[in-house]
Amino acid sequence: MKILAFAASSSSKSINKQLVSYASRLLANTETELLDINDYELPLFSEDKEAELGQPEQAKAFLDKIGRSDAIIIAFAEHNGSYTAAYKNLFDWASRIKPKVFQNKPMVMLATSPGPGGASSVLATATSSAPFFDGKVKASLSIPDFYENFDSKQGAIINDKIQAQLQTAINSLII
Repeated sequence: MKILAFAASSSSKSINKQLVSYASRLLANTETELLDINDYELPLFSEDKEAELGQPEQAKAFLDKIGRSDAIIIAFAEHNGSYTAAYKNLFDWASRIKPKVFQNKPMVMLATSPGPGGASSVLATATSSAPFFDGKVKASLSIPDFYENFDSKQGAIINDKIQAQLQTAINSLII
């Protein structure tokens, strides 16, 4: 099974990158590709830019990575209650090429933040909109208080209850 995993964040210090990297290692006997959305940076989407540029290679390559995977794990960073600009822009470009961006792939959607909300607002938006873009959300999990529940040195969840919830969510990809 080929898993495509990425954080919907462009930050080099993203806690969602730490989370998705950890989560992607929880499935045995899988091949995981950790994607960095910085490798798919594009000009800010507009109809004018689309007319000028057509279908950018970075957006096509992103869609190709999704197409060649068997399942997807995304960890969403939250900026002011919504998607990061970097993710939203890449998604907008990709959806103009292929409206069914997620290509009928099973997905686990995660989110975390330093505070008690755990980026739950963006996670709710992502989870509810995914089916419109042909995503098959198998599970979603918001992890609050990242720094109290994740040991960055070990690269692991340290809260047993959250660990069990995360393992259950990730296991839904193979059920």
